[in-house]
Amino acid sequence: MSRLWDKGAPLDERVLAYTAGEDHALDERLVSYDVRASIAHAEMLHAQQLLSAQDLGAIRAALEALAASHERGEWHIELADEDGQTALERLLRARLGPTGERIHLGRSRNDQVLTALRLYLRDCIGQLSAAAAQVADALEALAARASQTALPGYTHMQQAMPSSVPLWARGFAAEIRDDAAGLATVLRRIDRSPLGSAAGYGTPGLPIDREHTRARLGFASVHEPVTAVQLSRGKAEAQLLFELTLLLQDLGRFAADVLLFSTREFGFITLPEAFTTGSSIMPQKRNPDLFELIRARSATAQASLVEALALCAKLPSGYQRDLQLLKAPLFRAIDQALATLDILPPAIAALEFHPEAIRLDPAIHAAEEANRLALTEGIPFREAYRRVAAKLAR
Repeated sequence: MSRLWDKGAPLDERVLAYTAGEDHALDERLVSYDVRASIAHAEMLHAQQLLSAQDLGAIRAALEALAASHERGEWHIELADEDGQTALERLLRARLGPTGERIHLGRSRNDQVLTALRLYLRDCIGQLSAAAAQVADALEALAARASQTALPGYTHMQQAMPSSVPLWARGFAAEIRDDAAGLATVLRRIDRSPLGSAAGYGTPGLPIDREHTRARLGFASVHEPVTAVQLSRGKAEAQLLFELTLLLQDLGRFAADVLLFSTREFGFITLPEAFTTGSSIMPQKRNPDLFELIRARSATAQASLVEALALCAKLPSGYQRDLQLLKAPLFRAIDQALATLDILPPAIAALEFHPEAIRLDPAIHAAEEANRLALTEGIPFREAYRRVAAKLAR
């Protein structure tokens, strides 16, 4: 099979397997974005009189047909292709002959894949933010459902001050909304068009119009200068992974509370059987595996962040093949975050609090009593604190 860089010399199949790795499989999710970017590129070439109207029409129609057939599962990227960009151009050449070979004028796989990746990530941020908002909404609904249910507030794992289900649930809802806002900040790095930067040094001798493709693809700006594009690789990815880590940590802390509250010793919450699993040896057991795994997911996001940061550390300028390996940790963390956000709203809706099982330590109002003494008797708070402490000791 002829690859985009093929000059006729055979490639050892072991080298292909090692260098392509899982890239061909990972690129399956980028096909539709690559098609959009390729059509925009072809339209720009035509506008610059580098591609005839007839060739543009044929290329656009063929690319749209390839995207539709890929969505139907009629073809997949093969290991022999190396990546999605090669697969698309191979199929385009098979349909259009020499016309299909004109599409690569003025671009490299480097700016091609980065454009598709940024378009994909832009959509992902929207999906992640919307899914996070649904979790926050589910928590707000839980607060309304159990609006009269008191809870102890804990510090150092000890009852400390009075709280309630609304205070508890809305605290998590507020932080998850903040996490969604954090995800949106990543757009500053993503929303720049790399198309036309080619392998990092532009397209010498070609009158391409980078603003044309920027506008066609809806990017906020053109990524300039061309040498900055490859230097930026990994930064938007790492920032997104950092924000996902924070989000999944918040979800994990919520899950940790649910797990604690659902123990026999606490008994604050019951989980329905549809959201628990069983034991292979103990007939009485229903296990909260779902929330245990939610608690664990932040480890995957954090590990993905460390992997992305380490891949790019101390790389020289220009494109390096190391950057190909960013996709695996990035996609893994995105997929797990979306799956976690998807399962949480129905799981939260299934939570049932039992006010009769919740016992507050009478001493939990000590801070409130100290505040009352300070206000009503006009004494320093430290004096009020000592009086309350002495009373409790007695």
